[in-house]
Amino acid sequence: MSEENGPQAATAAVWGGEEGVRIAGATQVPVVHSVAFGYDDLDHWRDVALGRADGHIYSRNTNPTVRAFEEKIRLLEGAEAATSFSTGMAAISATLFALLAPGERVVSVKDTYGGTNRLFLDYLPRFGIEVALCETGDQAGIVAAIDAGCKLVYLETPTNPTCKILDIELLARHAKAQGATVVVDNTFATPINQSPLALGADLVVHSATKYLGGHADALGGALCGAAGLVAKVFAYREVNGAALHADAAYLLLRGMKTLALRVERQSANAMAVARFLDAHPRVERVFYPGLPSHPNHAVAARQMRAFGGMLSFQLVGGFEAVKAFLPRLRFAHRAANLGAVETTVAPPRTGSHVELTEQERAAMGIPEALVRYSAGIEDVRDLVADLEQALAVGS
Repeated sequence: MSEENGPQAATAAVWGGEEGVRIAGATQVPVVHSVAFGYDDLDHWRDVALGRADGHIYSRNTNPTVRAFEEKIRLLEGAEAATSFSTGMAAISATLFALLAPGERVVSVKDTYGGTNRLFLDYLPRFGIEVALCETGDQAGIVAAIDAGCKLVYLETPTNPTCKILDIELLARHAKAQGATVVVDNTFATPINQSPLALGADLVVHSATKYLGGHADALGGALCGAAGLVAKVFAYREVNGAALHADAAYLLLRGMKTLALRVERQSANAMAVARFLDAHPRVERVFYPGLPSHPNHAVAARQMRAFGGMLSFQLVGGFEAVKAFLPRLRFAHRAANLGAVETTVAPPRTGSHVELTEQERAAMGIPEALVRYSAGIEDVRDLVADLEQALAVGS
C-alpha cells in the first residue's frame, strides 16, 4: 500500500474501515448485536435489501461491526471488495463452491493446508469438479497443468507446513491466458509481507483466526479481491450461512491494530530461530524461505517484503524425537494454531494435517518428524535458549 492510493499498511491497520462506524464520540468500533435492522420507509428498505442503497437488513448477511472488519482487510489487501466468514475454512470452501461448477477444472498443489486438501481430494470430485494437484516444487508441472486449461487456480504461499514458495506472478500470468480465476491463501504471509493482488491474483483468502486477529481468541475468515467475484461468493455465503459474528469481528478489529508491529517482530524472530536451528546437529532440515538455502528463496525475496513468522523443521530421530522434544519447551503452546502473540508449535500429524494418513502426508512431502513453529513476539533470546535446552534432551 503506497501513499499514492492511501495510507501505509501500519496506518491502515489502525485506522482503516472505521470511519462512519464509531458512534457518540466513541474511539472504537461498537459491537452491534442486533440480528435485524428496521426501516420505516418500505421503498428504502427494499433498496437496501437489493443492494441498491447502503445499509443492513439481517446480520447473517451484513452487520456494522463486521463491515468495519471487511473494510479494514480490504484496504490492507488493496482490493475492490471484501467479505467475511465464520472461519478460514468457511472462506476457502465458499470460494471454491461458489466459483466452480460440475465439469470444470481446478489446478492447485499437493501440500496445501490439510482442510483445503480434503476439499480437493474428497468433496469437489463428488460434484463432478476435476481437480489437478501438482507437485508443489515442480513449477514447470504446475504451469503445464494450468496451460492444459482450467477454471480456477488455487495457490497457497508460503505453504502449510513446509513453507514452500509459489511464484504468484508467473502462475497468475499463465492462468489469465486460460481465462482462469487465481485465488491465493495469504494467511501465512499476511498483507504486511505479501500483496497477491498486486502480483496478478484475483482473490485473496485469509484465516483471520491466525495473524489478523493475532491473539488466538477469535475465529474468522476473509475474502478480498475483484468486486464481481467477491459478490458471487458473498451471495453463496448468504445462503450457506457461515457468517462472521459481531463479537468475533470486534476481536479481530482490535487485533489488527497491532498487525504490522506483530508481524515485523514475528518475522525477525522466525529468521533468528531458523538460523539457529539450521546450524543445530539435532535438526535434519529447516524449512524457512528466509534462509538462502531454501530452494525458493529468490522467489520469496522478490514477492515478499519479509519472510514471515512461520517455519518448520525436521528433527533427527523421527517422531520419537518430536515426542521427547515438544514437552520440554517452556515458551511455546503445543496446540493446533498459529499466528498468535505467543509461540505455538505442533507436528502436522496431530495438527494441520491430522485428517491425512501418514502415507498422504508423505506424498505431500511432510515428514513425520516435522515440527511446525509459529514464532511469537517474545524476546528472541528466550526463544533460542528454550529451543537449545529442549534439543539437549538425551545428549
